[in-house]
Amino acid sequence: MTTVLEKVRSGREAVGQRWHGAPRWVRWVLLAAVIVFFYALPNKEFYQYLGPIPTPGANFTQVLFTVSIYVLLAVGLNIVVGFAGLLDLGYFGFFAVGAYTVAVLTSPSSDIKTLWPWLVVVPIAIALTMVSGVALGTPTLRLRGDYLALVTLGFAEMIRIAAVSSPFLKGQRGFSQIPHPPGKYADGRPFFGVLDARPYYWLVLTLIILVVIGVRNLTHSRVGRAWISIREDEDAAQLMGVPTFKFKLWAFAAGAAIAGLAGALFAGKQNFVNSQNFELLNSIIILAAVIFGGSGNIVGAIVGGGLVAYMIERFRGIELLGIELYEWRFLFFGLVLVLMMIVRPQGLIPNRRRAAEFKDRRKEVIVGE
Repeated sequence: MTTVLEKVRSGREAVGQRWHGAPRWVRWVLLAAVIVFFYALPNKEFYQYLGPIPTPGANFTQVLFTVSIYVLLAVGLNIVVGFAGLLDLGYFGFFAVGAYTVAVLTSPSSDIKTLWPWLVVVPIAIALTMVSGVALGTPTLRLRGDYLALVTLGFAEMIRIAAVSSPFLKGQRGFSQIPHPPGKYADGRPFFGVLDARPYYWLVLTLIILVVIGVRNLTHSRVGRAWISIREDEDAAQLMGVPTFKFKLWAFAAGAAIAGLAGALFAGKQNFVNSQNFELLNSIIILAAVIFGGSGNIVGAIVGGGLVAYMIERFRGIELLGIELYEWRFLFFGLVLVLMMIVRPQGLIPNRRRAAEFKDRRKEVIVGE
């Protein structure tokens, strides 16, 4: 068993070396092909030839939209957990803030009756979510590890309880008739309608590409280097003159902004928001997706978010011996996570530094034996 795992690891390392050693134009062509593939994916004329990938028990384009939202959230949480090394168990609370901001300012069900257009409210939702991230981080980011995790967990629960109990947020009755994003076809039909989820998926996919470009540039800047130094050793970073508190606050704010954007997109697609959309379990799933894909690696976060969301939805409508497998989806999900942590604890696509750390630890274990 050990020999097989070592062969698999060496094969993955060889693939990574070939990718980084390939000419730049080859990498750009492959990246363009991947992007074209995902833009074509929601078209039935394309995905009907992909064998078992389409979901038989659910609308595949709707599943793709859900997967894209999870990917966007995983990219945002990867800033906090993967780059800055801050354990955040309440990340989905920021998603709820973004969604509820859109709902309150656009829905006829809202008590304030502003009825603003969706496109006008999206920047407000992002800004308000960033402010909530700063408001949460300012008194709590001096904490570390488990203590910070408990505080963020409490934040998510506060948001959920407020959504359930507050008359202003309507509880389970929620907000209806939230406007969709603008845009019309040549014949006057709305581009973002109710039945076809493809335009929403294409919109989120486009925003994922823009967010990834922004995050990648940020991580290669002075800010990103500060985040990595904090993750590796906060005390040493502080001694070297890095203002750790400021950069941790920036990580919280950036991650919150991306979650707020995802929440605004979700509200615009669903046309309805209530308290049942924001369970604590979702925060755990997003964190598991980042770790599953490879914490600290943007590509790993994308792969992890996509696979985890797809894995959960794939069981919908499938029966085995009269048992609806969708009811047991989290059992299968948990088993996959346990197996993953045993076989490849660094994630599917870890960053180079993290992969090197795990490689050194394996050598230490072998030497110790």
